[in-house]
Amino acid sequence: MYTFQSKYIAVEGAIGAGKTSLVLKLSKRYHARSILEVVEENPFLSHFYDDIRDYAFRTQIFFLLSRYDQQVKATQQDLFKQLSFADYMFAKDRIFAHLTLSGNELTMYEHLYQIMCRDIPPPDLIVYLRASTRLLMKRIMLRDRPFERKITVQYMEKLNNCYEDYFSNINNFLHTRLVIINADELDFVGNSRDLELVCQKIVQKDQE
Repeated sequence: MYTFQSKYIAVEGAIGAGKTSLVLKLSKRYHARSILEVVEENPFLSHFYDDIRDYAFRTQIFFLLSRYDQQVKATQQDLFKQLSFADYMFAKDRIFAHLTLSGNELTMYEHLYQIMCRDIPPPDLIVYLRASTRLLMKRIMLRDRPFERKITVQYMEKLNNCYEDYFSNINNFLHTRLVIINADELDFVGNSRDLELVCQKIVQKDQE
C-alpha cells in the first residue's frame, strides 16, 4: 500500500461537492483517520437560510468556534502526525464569512479568525472538488437535509464562485499542494474506476 508523505489531507468544495463521501472512501482505502465536520450541531443553521442577513453572524461565529475547537483538539492529539483525511479545511470558514458578512461584523470576524488561525496547521495537501452549481443543487436535493431545503440557486452560485476565486489564487497555496478534481466528470462514490483515478491524482501530487 502506498505510504503518503503528507499526513494531513483536507478535501474541500462547496456544499454538496462530495467531501465527506470522498474522505470516508479514502480513509477506508488507506487505513487513515477521518476528521469530519459536525454541521448539524449549529443551532442557528435551521434559521440561516430563511433569513441570511439576520442569522449570518451568529451562524458564522458558531462555525468558527466549532471548527477551531475540533482542529485544536486534533493538533493536541497529534492526529496530524499520522495519516488523516478531513472533510474541510479551517480556511473554509473565511470563505463563507466573506460571502455573508459585511461592515463591523466582518471586521470583528476577521479579528477573531486571524488570532485563531495561528494555532491551526495548514493541510499538507488539499483536494478541491470542483462542481457545477447544477450538480451541487441536485445533490443537496437528493440528500434532503431539513436545514438545507431552503438553499437557493442564487446562494449556491455565489458560494461556488467564492470557492473558485479562493482556489484560483496561487498565493493561498504557497506551502500546500493542491489537487483539483472535476466532480461533474468523476463519480468517485458509485464508480470504482473513477475513485481509482482520484486516488492516482492524489498520490501523484503527494509525490511532488
